[in-house]
Amino acid sequence: MTKVHPNVAAAPATGPTEEKLKSSAHLEADAVVLTVWKKSLLFNCNGFTVFDSKGNLVYRVDNYMGGSGANGEIILMDAGGKPLLTIRRKRLSLADNWLVYDGETAVNPRFSVRKNVNILNTKCLAHMSSTSNSKNKLMYEIEGSYAQRSCAVYDEKRRRVAELKQKEAVGGVAFGVDVFRLIVGPKIDTSDAMAIIILLDQMFGSSRRF
Repeated sequence: MTKVHPNVAAAPATGPTEEKLKSSAHLEADAVVLTVWKKSLLFNCNGFTVFDSKGNLVYRVDNYMGGSGANGEIILMDAGGKPLLTIRRKRLSLADNWLVYDGETAVNPRFSVRKNVNILNTKCLAHMSSTSNSKNKLMYEIEGSYAQRSCAVYDEKRRRVAELKQKEAVGGVAFGVDVFRLIVGPKIDTSDAMAIIILLDQMFGSSRRF
């Protein structure tokens, strides 16, 4: 397989390095470009490995098994293994509805992500809403096709704040759908954007369980 990125061994436990983005006219020039690999660094374990534009490891998911994690949850970690976000499926929910918490906490979720069930809006895949103050305020709407790795994230004012794109072939060798680019503008946190990617994979990817 074509090498995804070279610097895994020297990965720092820091946030993503910013790359000047010229390929997308929809996002600001200071957007962060991440390479997402749907593969865990651990043997015999599913997950995600995420690199910045310099090839440094910035995010990882190692407990992504059976569609919902080894312990019924999915944990997004930084390069050093520190839990950043914990994703849990909302209980007693008829639709795909997930709660996202800071760190490894199990109270006061930061936001929820719900699969779109409106058949009149076929472009929309999911919604992310704030759960603060017991009010579900819409934060972001995700549109496109996850199967084709072509999605856009819009805020409440319909500004495009992030994109998901296929990674370009290198030397004539294609990466396939398990390696793709996540382009994140300054109006959304990169860890929140990664939570969206993880949940899109739960809802529409090959790891879908429910």
